[in-house]
Amino acid sequence: MKERIATKERIATIEGKPELAEFDEESDSLKDVSEEMKQRILNFMREAAYRPLAADELYRAMEFRDMDEFMKSLMEMEKQGKVICTRKMKYGVPEKMNLAVGKLQGHQNGFGFVLQDTPGVPDVYISAENMNSAMHNDRVVARLLGHNWEGPRQEGEIIRILERANTQVVGTFEKGKRYGFVTTDEKRLSMDVFIANGHEQGAVTGDKVVVEVTKWPEKRRNPEGKIIGIIGHKGDPGTDIESIVWKYGLPQQFPKPVLNEVGKLSMQVTEEQTRGRRNLRDLQMVTIDGADAKDLDDAVSLEVLPNSNFWLGVHIADVGAYVIPGSALDREAYKRGTSVYLVDRVIPMLPTELSNGICSLNPRVDRLAMTVFMEIDSQGRVLNHEITESVININERMTYGDVKKIVVDRDAELIRKYDYLVEMFTEMEKLCLILRARRLRRGTIDFDFPEVKVKLDNMGRPVEINKYDRSVADQIIEEFMLITNETVAEHFYNAKVPFVYRIHETPDGEKLSNLNRFLFTFGLSIKGFNKIHSGAFQEVLNKVQGRPEERVIGTVMLRTMKLAKYSDENVGHFGLAAEYYSHFTSPIRRYPDLVIHRIIKENLAKGRLTEKRKTKLASFVADAAIQSSERERIATEAERESVDLKKVEFMKDKVGEEFDAAISSVTSFGFFVELDNLVEGLVHVTNLVNDFYEYDETRLALTGVHTGKQFRIGDPVRVRLEKVNVDERQLDFELAEKLTQ
Repeated sequence: MKERIATKERIATIEGKPELAEFDEESDSLKDVSEEMKQRILNFMREAAYRPLAADELYRAMEFRDMDEFMKSLMEMEKQGKVICTRKMKYGVPEKMNLAVGKLQGHQNGFGFVLQDTPGVPDVYISAENMNSAMHNDRVVARLLGHNWEGPRQEGEIIRILERANTQVVGTFEKGKRYGFVTTDEKRLSMDVFIANGHEQGAVTGDKVVVEVTKWPEKRRNPEGKIIGIIGHKGDPGTDIESIVWKYGLPQQFPKPVLNEVGKLSMQVTEEQTRGRRNLRDLQMVTIDGADAKDLDDAVSLEVLPNSNFWLGVHIADVGAYVIPGSALDREAYKRGTSVYLVDRVIPMLPTELSNGICSLNPRVDRLAMTVFMEIDSQGRVLNHEITESVININERMTYGDVKKIVVDRDAELIRKYDYLVEMFTEMEKLCLILRARRLRRGTIDFDFPEVKVKLDNMGRPVEINKYDRSVADQIIEEFMLITNETVAEHFYNAKVPFVYRIHETPDGEKLSNLNRFLFTFGLSIKGFNKIHSGAFQEVLNKVQGRPEERVIGTVMLRTMKLAKYSDENVGHFGLAAEYYSHFTSPIRRYPDLVIHRIIKENLAKGRLTEKRKTKLASFVADAAIQSSERERIATEAERESVDLKKVEFMKDKVGEEFDAAISSVTSFGFFVELDNLVEGLVHVTNLVNDFYEYDETRLALTGVHTGKQFRIGDPVRVRLEKVNVDERQLDFELAEKLTQ
């Protein structure tokens, strides 16, 4: 048996150097000067009258006095793609030079899209011929070529690669007589990696391996590499998830400096730590989480005031009391950005001594917290609020299931056990419904998609796949966290303090047009196209509620919208119909929440931040927002792939069985079906043997040329599982019903 790769820090991630505190005045002042210089250069280049200048011309024109610092700033900006140096050695900004800068999102068919750095700017399509050796996730510069003949889509050509992303790749090795190659797990790389003899490190055909890329691809030439580690043989227990960990560069161990810092922390709240904090240890409060949760970062309390308003307390673990800015622990948290919840494990942002220990709001022990109190009236309006550092002591660690049994099922045994909390739970349900109703009135889009729960045996094999439907207990916590995040965001927006916002931009016009064409086939449309409001989406969802096409229309609408992300600019949250929104409530597992806590604590301590401090914070916040958004995207992809893998693996022994399903999407090559357990697979058009089928992109349907038989999104079908391909995460179905001529 091959020795598994040591679980050490293996794959380089972005070097983060958070600087939310002032440690060294001299180095800080130099950094401030550098950032100020960069901003001055950008502002100068963006002026309408600016024409590209050589470095010495730019230096003289802007009357700088330190040539070394100027050149250092200019080189850093060029490396980042913020400025471009032409072949004639003249500098300008990309937006004035017909260029796009951003991350390349590849496709397994060879083409890709440049996701531009500038918020709200459309992606740029890159054909396979214009990729010019760039690979998925590379940071690139593209020359804009105009719009393609099919419509308004902007096309481009990669002219420069600023940063290579795939220095290491994961895949399956295949040995040949003269050489070998690795088929990458990341299909968006679209090319196998050539492995010369002598660079196999003992790998044999079928091994899952890690490859270090030694030569980048050229036209008609694949990338080359050498094997640096063997994860295990394909099909061996644990190899599948371990491959996902490697593929996404997810770290499994914390560096020694981090562990050394953790070892010096007190795992109990000390009296010294409680000084200056609001003492809430006697306030009745609980946590409500899933039964298997170990990192408990939010607790809630609720009282009804004499004026009948609600006094809601949301108490969040004060991670900032333990993770000091600029420390090894902080730098590692910045790099990780988020905890990752794979199907069989959690890869935490913080060591478990913090995430499951001193920072976790475990019951009947003192914990440090950041508390937000809100007075909320019967209409769900926040009339007053207060944000404070606190020390708390949780009464009970409740689960969603038990709270549901108390509030909804009226379970006599649980009501007796938690009799002193029952009234609070009843009032929490009332407030939850009030807050939810207010959100829906203002236009929040309510996508109620069930989640999947995969149960594994002790060998990591899936034994059950079930839907997880949210109960009122889930909704209580969701509503309380939402209103807290909004309240905090609005408070600090009005305070004019640099902040990390959670934003969700309005959908692109082209995608909205496509959505309306689809909805028209159901007699529906999104109103207010020129100035779209999220309420128009919810209006459509309300109309199809309970109808067979409800889930399908919701899915297509969701695909129309942009992804939420972090930003230093508050542009609102389209999906929530919220003018202000942030992530404040989960600092154990999300770095932006930790950043927000620090800003709040500093603001509370100093009362008002100086303009110099705000400038420095603004620079850090912008970087942290970009980093956190990227790490969140990686975590989401890894989590989704781990679940999809186990879904397919679960179906391996069910070939030949029949299932009821619904058509979830339609393409030119067939249609995908979704089973009751949310497992999805393909019915290929070649299996529709009774006719030739044409694809109608507008209606998202396949229609028989002669029979008129039609397959549309949402249609119920009976299917038979024909083939399972775990490597490709693919299930192939055939129709169980016989198609007539």
